[in-house]
Amino acid sequence: MAGRGTDELPIIVAGGGIGGLAAALGLARLGWSVRVLERAPRFGEIGAGIQLGPNGFRAFDALGIGAAARAMAVFVEQIRLMDALTAEEIMHIDLGASFRARFGNPYAVVHRGDLYKVLHDACREQPAITLAAGHEVAGYDQDARHVIVRLASGEPVRGAALIGADGLWSAVRAQLVADGPPRVSGHTTYRSVIPADRMAPDLRWNTATLWAGPGCHLVHYPLSGGKLFNLVITSDNGAAGRPVARSEVMRGFAHVHERARKIIDLGSDWRYWVLCDREPVANWVDGRVALLGDAAHPMLQYMAQGACMALEDAVCLAHMVATAADLPDALEAYRARRFLRTTRVQLQSRAIGEHVYHPSGAHAALRNAIMRARTQGEWHEAVAWLYGGDGLDASTFGSTTSFAPEYMELD
Repeated sequence: MAGRGTDELPIIVAGGGIGGLAAALGLARLGWSVRVLERAPRFGEIGAGIQLGPNGFRAFDALGIGAAARAMAVFVEQIRLMDALTAEEIMHIDLGASFRARFGNPYAVVHRGDLYKVLHDACREQPAITLAAGHEVAGYDQDARHVIVRLASGEPVRGAALIGADGLWSAVRAQLVADGPPRVSGHTTYRSVIPADRMAPDLRWNTATLWAGPGCHLVHYPLSGGKLFNLVITSDNGAAGRPVARSEVMRGFAHVHERARKIIDLGSDWRYWVLCDREPVANWVDGRVALLGDAAHPMLQYMAQGACMALEDAVCLAHMVATAADLPDALEAYRARRFLRTTRVQLQSRAIGEHVYHPSGAHAALRNAIMRARTQGEWHEAVAWLYGGDGLDASTFGSTTSFAPEYMELD
């Protein structure tokens, strides 16, 4: 089923974020007409930096935008973990030649707005994609052949299928799964961006660096060709969503080493988010309706995989639509191939926050000893389930070549 259905209706995508645009692009490259409904008054992304593993770049290649995505990226030399109390390195993973040889792609950081523009431009160049801002999806009805999407305005929109890519507070999920509000983690993240020349010269590292401390951590890495540094600091402060003053931002990090605290001092115009996720579920599909990205598997940020998982979803969805007998079969095949992998990333993201980023005392000492003992080869092996062997390539679209994505399976 490589092309559009006989009823000539488009596939509807609720949500114009990274996952929604990637899904639209993948489906349009198969010949489907796609209509993207975005509730905001205009298409765009909020936030600064985003980390992309090799699996993210495989997805970009499958979507035909790999070169454009690489042109926006900063290719960092290491992932580095620092002890926020002692300012000593705990471990690092080299991201050079051996890493790229093992996983076939780089690890990089990129400004979220730059990456979004690559996807948005690619969608605008596809005549089969219609981008409609100011269209909030409220729910859906369906029969054996069609979906009727209900907008908040009351207007119905007919389609051959509905992909709910409308994020953490997804209206599509609210109807399909009906699992209530997201789970509040109790962690608050504060974000800032600073000019690179304000960063201390001995900290202008071309690395994705994380400083781990009791109940808190700090992340920084270069953006925009090294002209900026993205700062993300997270405090395990039991927050449940209330306004905070700048003094409270700093209070959660009073106990860390002066070297780490000086980085935080550079931040200004802090924006904060109370981190939330949801319990993993297996029921992403209801007939001609399926969830994708954060609507399906919202996760904490601690594995830096939220965007990559959404991109993988989009490529897998397109492949299943290309090869299944009909749309309901394609959506069920997509769900079956994705939910165990994304469940693993959801749960391990929680575990990393507790056992790697925020422990104290003996727990932190044990973490340091275990992580320092690993060789680079052992680190590459440890992340192979996530970064390697996923089978995504440009032949995914419009090809009859067998596609057996190993990334769907657990070790």
